Amino acid sequence: MGRHLGTVVRGIRAPIIRSGDDLAQIVVDTLLGAAQAEGFRLGDRDVVAVTEAVVARAQGNYATVEQIAADVRDKLGGTSIGLVFPILSRNRFSVCLRGIAQGAQKIVLLLKYPADEVGNQLISWETLDAAGLDPQHQVLTLEHYREMFGKAKHLFTGIDYVTYYEELICNAGACAEIIFANDPRAILPYTRQVLCCDIHSRERSKRLLQEAGADQVCLLTDILNSPVDGSGYNSIYGLLGANLATENTVKLFPNNCQTFVEEVQKELRRRTGSQIEVMVYGDGAFKDPVGQIWELADPVVSPAYTAGLGGTPNEVKLKYLADNNFADLSGAELQSAIRQYIHGKGEDLTGKMDAQGTTPRRITDLLGSLCDLTSGSGDKGTPIVLIQGYFDNYASGFAAGD
Repeated sequence: MGRHLGTVVRGIRAPIIRSGDDLAQIVVDTLLGAAQAEGFRLGDRDVVAVTEAVVARAQGNYATVEQIAADVRDKLGGTSIGLVFPILSRNRFSVCLRGIAQGAQKIVLLLKYPADEVGNQLISWETLDAAGLDPQHQVLTLEHYREMFGKAKHLFTGIDYVTYYEELICNAGACAEIIFANDPRAILPYTRQVLCCDIHSRERSKRLLQEAGADQVCLLTDILNSPVDGSGYNSIYGLLGANLATENTVKLFPNNCQTFVEEVQKELRRRTGSQIEVMVYGDGAFKDPVGQIWELADPVVSPAYTAGLGGTPNEVKLKYLADNNFADLSGAELQSAIRQYIHGKGEDLTGKMDAQGTTPRRITDLLGSLCDLTSGSGDKGTPIVLIQGYFDNYASGFAAGD
């Protein structure tokens, strides 16, 4: 008899994590305690996912505005700095902006329009089209922007991010000049010292600026990629993936996550006898259909995962098989034929018609979206997510001839 359930996802409630906590032990104890209390069992190829936020908290991976400012002054000279393509976010960028501005005399802020890299809109596409602007080629000054669009507010937050960022810069003691364009090279008539603040397009922005003759180009990955005055840091991502912790500090993306996931896997193996996969997850890479915002402000969905989570799904499309290969079958005969097909589907379906329509993403990116939606970012209190049955399919539990 085959199983009646496919993938099952559980948000696991955990203690509040503090700096210095033994997070690997807490994860294992919490998971096993939940299994005993709720009556479920752990098995091979289950997946335990832990949000990057609590990994960074346990590591104490924080930095202050002053530490950000010191690194910016050291690496960009502390005079006039152009900031290219920051996202519009109080949580993700406001404290970073305060620190950067505190490390400069003047900030020239280049904002994408009508929306930032992850979809936060300054104005709608409809409003932009009605204005007759070509966002790929036209550069707007703040005065021109205000004249055409006024003080536009974000759909969900109600924040006028242009005013908000301008005030943050000025309150940090720097002069502010704001322009709007979608080509990073638009910053160069204003300053030739540039900090690219975009996330997933950052390497292209850097290349274009360097080819256009910028004197110096840094990325957010270059800021706090090593400790500054005792700060936290991230050796790979720097300020990318930072979140507001307090009005004066940010929590950075965690370090050394691979060691953490392997430690959790080893301890779970010791205590359960099962080979359980483990990953750390951040933003899940999904899009809000109303606000048009991509949940993709972290530099990667998963900074670390155990070996069994590598690669992409190798799945066939059941609808395609039912409508094509086995269109003349129905009922139990159809079910048996599809299960036999799955048993013999092979290890690589890349380019095959019977795999069309399956999601072409990495397993960790798919799981990260599932985890992010399960845990949320508010008060659910479930920074640990258990996924069971993810690697099952329609033939699981059936012999090849059933």
